[in-house]
Amino acid sequence: MTHGAIVGRLRSSFLNGDPAESCDRTAFCWSAHSKIEEGTERAMETNRQQIGRDESELSVRVAPADGDDERFQEEILHGVSRTFALTIPELPDPLRRPVTTGYLLCRIADTIEDDHDLDADLKDQYLEAYLSALETGNGVEEFARGLHLRLSPRTPTDERVLVREFPRVLRVTHSLPPADRGALLECVSTMGRGMGEYERNRSRSGLADIRDLERYCYYVAGVVGEMLTELFCNYSPDINARRPLLEAHAVDFGLGLQMTNILMDIWDDIDRGTCWLPREVFQRHGYDLDSLTPGHNGQLDAFRAGLNELIGVAHQKLRGALAYTLLIPRHETGIRRFLVWALLLAVLSLRKVYERPRFAARSEVKVSRRSLRSTLMVSNAMIRSNTAIKALFLRSARGLPTGQKSHRPRVVTT
Repeated sequence: MTHGAIVGRLRSSFLNGDPAESCDRTAFCWSAHSKIEEGTERAMETNRQQIGRDESELSVRVAPADGDDERFQEEILHGVSRTFALTIPELPDPLRRPVTTGYLLCRIADTIEDDHDLDADLKDQYLEAYLSALETGNGVEEFARGLHLRLSPRTPTDERVLVREFPRVLRVTHSLPPADRGALLECVSTMGRGMGEYERNRSRSGLADIRDLERYCYYVAGVVGEMLTELFCNYSPDINARRPLLEAHAVDFGLGLQMTNILMDIWDDIDRGTCWLPREVFQRHGYDLDSLTPGHNGQLDAFRAGLNELIGVAHQKLRGALAYTLLIPRHETGIRRFLVWALLLAVLSLRKVYERPRFAARSEVKVSRRSLRSTLMVSNAMIRSNTAIKALFLRSARGLPTGQKSHRPRVVTT
């Protein structure tokens, strides 16, 4: 089947299939991040030192990639994310391989975090083994075999295959240009270590406050945006000329998408014994997250008040994401589609959450096929027009609460 035929089939599947399947946590998280506060700078410098070791040494340990490895990545992408199997082919040719590889590397870290049968200590061990294999080229086969055997039977088959075939993804990673490879390794290293911290402390009682929520979202989403921004700037001198402006809005993109996803996943997370909502926000409105249940025990108004405050914060972040998107040069239509589709899907989903505060499952706040299809078709027709894209966003977000701009997440390293 030709590349064009594959893309056509994926587009048809996405637009006519179940949109809920396209909204997995990682899919919602492709966004951007600015370099924030001294703690973040220290974390980034630590990662650069780890990654900036003698690259000739790494190339000896990691065999060259071949065509089979590239084909594996294209095929497994469709299995682990329908969203990215649709949107990545829209990117310019030089960006497709590093973006695909970066997504798959992040997906492996996410698979470890989400596994039902691994306790916090085992997840910590596997994340450290993964980062070590990724950064040094040592223990690659042992890590892949060991984790594949320990994953829960409930882990989706394609994710299990991705873990088993991690050596293929690593070979492609090390075949990338040094600047792109460095961006990927820095992202996954920061993400993995941040995930480990929050995995050890996850509970049904929620996070402490908005700052804690934003810090968590930074680790699972914002760092991906930093990677994407770096890849975009490596690809295009025109985009690189706008780097400071992009970095100023990048963190908003990541937090807006991830916060939306957390709100949609409230009840799925509760079923897993986890809550990512900030306690302080709900306590201020008289709602105790320890008693969080779909019926709300007669406290729906208090729950709605806390929920609307978080919707306002997410909406504010998505407005920053819009500013980020409009900074991409008009002629870069593939990159603009990649960003616009994620942005519009997020704001439409946020509206569903706002309109249905009694929802008790993600399926109740999914975007309808008709709404999604029409929105993407309209966005494609206006992809070069900043004015039209902004108008479409504002129309989609009409009536949503608008929160105060919150603090940048503080990242502390030890």
